Amino acid sequence: MKRVDARAPVRLDLAGGWTDVPPYTHDMGGEVVNVAINIHAHASLEIDEDGCLSVNYRCDAPVGSGLGTTGAINVALMAAINGAENAEEAAYQFEALLGNTGGRQDQWAAKHGGFNHLMFIGDAVEEMPFDPPRSVRFWLQKHLIVANSGIPHVSGDLHDAIWAKYADKDSGVTEGLMTIRLAARKMAQGLDQDRRNLIVEALQDVCNGVDALDMSLHDPFRDVVNPLLSSKDIVAWKALGAGGGGCVALLCGPERQANVIQACQDAGWDVLDWGYDDDGLVVNAN
Repeated sequence: MKRVDARAPVRLDLAGGWTDVPPYTHDMGGEVVNVAINIHAHASLEIDEDGCLSVNYRCDAPVGSGLGTTGAINVALMAAINGAENAEEAAYQFEALLGNTGGRQDQWAAKHGGFNHLMFIGDAVEEMPFDPPRSVRFWLQKHLIVANSGIPHVSGDLHDAIWAKYADKDSGVTEGLMTIRLAARKMAQGLDQDRRNLIVEALQDVCNGVDALDMSLHDPFRDVVNPLLSSKDIVAWKALGAGGGGCVALLCGPERQANVIQACQDAGWDVLDWGYDDDGLVVNAN
């Protein structure tokens, strides 16, 4: 019997998400900063002695959580079937065949792991040199709380609604997308230089940009988030993924983590225990 196992991480999209999606990548070019985390998608392929083939896959995070689970699953799946080379693009094309509206950042994070600063020009992806220092990596992991609201959403439906509005130049979507794109550049600078004020500003800019796309994308979180902002328990936040439910990232103020975790738990949200994944896609054949 032949067996191939593949594992790929999900990601936290820190800034720039939405701008990695066509048609914006063709019209303006997109820019994203994200980081892969130690929550994984798994896929396996088995071929028995009779030549019968079976494929299985699963993810440690629920689909629709805003962590790029579908992209990670498909990267692992494509790698199990056809090897690691170009698994990220194969996963994107597979999703496109299924009618999924989305971008390429999830697949690239799942393939490469670690921190990613990505440029999207047309259908091409350029990986910018990016290696935030240990000091800011430690600070971010300590102060960024990730919680799953448990509110289901379908990211493809959210994307369809926004891109339908994009054609209307008076809708505010174009301006919102540019705000989000510029926030990615600020986030990259803040992480690369350990300038934490820029990281806070970038998250705030992302929130403003997403609200310009559609206020409802952040609505599921506001009842919990607004009091935390007023009390300065958090200094910035954002929905992860397309929004409208799933996970949210909350950047705590100094020594406020316990207050934030308690507020999340009181709301019925699950707080994720996360760390960095620097390995990216891992494939083992037996």
